[in-house]
Amino acid sequence: MKSAVPVSEIMTKNILRLSLSDNLSTAESLMKKNHIRHLPVVENEHIVGMVSLNDLLRISFADAVNVEDEEVETSVYEMFTIEQVMTKKVECISSKNTVEEVARLFLNYEFHALPVVDDDCLTGIVTTTDIIRFYLQNSSNA
Repeated sequence: MKSAVPVSEIMTKNILRLSLSDNLSTAESLMKKNHIRHLPVVENEHIVGMVSLNDLLRISFADAVNVEDEEVETSVYEMFTIEQVMTKKVECISSKNTVEEVARLFLNYEFHALPVVDDDCLTGIVTTTDIIRFYLQNSSNA
């Protein structure tokens, strides 16, 4: 199997992103509309954090969530800012990291998405879904 493939070949390059001035409703809307679960937060192309659907669910009250639709009670969003909810210490990878290296990071640290940063600028994002898709597409070639 081609595990030495650089992550640049499977990462999402057209990245949706948030800024610190965005609100949590914007984050939820982008996630729902685009069927994604993670959004990098950037300032001048430099990553400063990451917001996930789990972050949004965490600040919501358990009884305000419709599990089937993953609906979040949005009134709580007005009580918090992106900066208060986002993960600030974000592990990043380079586009030169291999798919295998990234798969091991996901496995060892239970990450579900990693921003790809080259020369201190966000250039992509890779998720567990990207890794699974890669291995499934290449499993018949083994």
